[in-house]
Amino acid sequence: MILKDRKVIAIGDRDGIPGPAIEECAKSAGAEVVFSSTECFV
Repeated sequence: MILKDRKVIAIGDRDGIPGPAIEECAKSAGAEVVFSSTECFV
């Protein structure tokens, strides 16, 4: 587990990779996701 015992903030992009997708990847790598959001950076 690469991110075991790490806390992660997942900020995704509306036109790219959304926050929930990053969150699931981080969880599968052993991280604890403390915040997840998808934003629009225009």
